[in-house]
Amino acid sequence: MRFSDGVRAFIADTLALVVFFTLTSGMNERFVAGMAWDEVLVSRSIGAVLMVLTARPYGLWRSWLLAKIDPSTQWGSMLADTAALLIFQVPIYVAIIVAGGAEGQAIVLGTLGFAALMLVLGRPYGLWLDFVRRLFGLEGPGQKPMSLGG
Repeated sequence: MRFSDGVRAFIADTLALVVFFTLTSGMNERFVAGMAWDEVLVSRSIGAVLMVLTARPYGLWRSWLLAKIDPSTQWGSMLADTAALLIFQVPIYVAIIVAGGAEGQAIVLGTLGFAALMLVLGRPYGLWLDFVRRLFGLEGPGQKPMSLGG
């Protein structure tokens, strides 16, 4: 059975986001925000559901941003990947840790820690996403910006 490019793009973007950010966000929540492991489990469970819902829209958003910022240079790619994560993911992350039970200082520290992670992880995640897309036979960042990948 052969899936359409749109289905493969959805699966690739979702797999990339869930794997990468379950690990990095969980470590941020536990070791930076100071959340208990049971709170991390709740927030990562909520996060996984939200990542399934937002992974492809994020992939499309990133592709659109790459088209606007010249990705042919290392700095252009780094800027686009970092800006894409900060703008798209930080508000979602705040909602996740609040739903997971974080309060007050944990929200502030978690948000600041996650924003700092986005600055550091923007380009590595962009490279990871492109790698996973290639594994699924998808070429180029985003495959048709602002389409459903079909």
